Amino acid sequence: MTITLPDTPGLASLGEPAILLDLACGAYAAGHLSRQSAAEVAGVSRLDFDRALCDRRISYFTEEALAEDLETLHALFLL
Repeated sequence: MTITLPDTPGLASLGEPAILLDLACGAYAAGHLSRQSAAEVAGVSRLDFDRALCDRRISYFTEEALAEDLETLHALFLL
C-alpha cells in the first residue's frame, strides 16, 4: 500500500519512521490493528511499540486482561 502525504514542512521534518509509528499508534488506538500488527506497520519491535504507546499515553492493558491476571494469581496462590 502506498500513502501519499502532502509535502508539509511539519511532516517532512518528522521523517518516514516517525510518521509510520504515529500512524500505527493511531490505528491501534482506534482498534483497527493488534499491537503486534501495529508494531509491524511501524517497523519496530513489539517492546518498542509498547514504549511508544506508553509515551503517547495509549493504554494497551484492558480490564479483561486484568481480570484474567487476577484469576491466575488467585489460582496460583490457592494451590
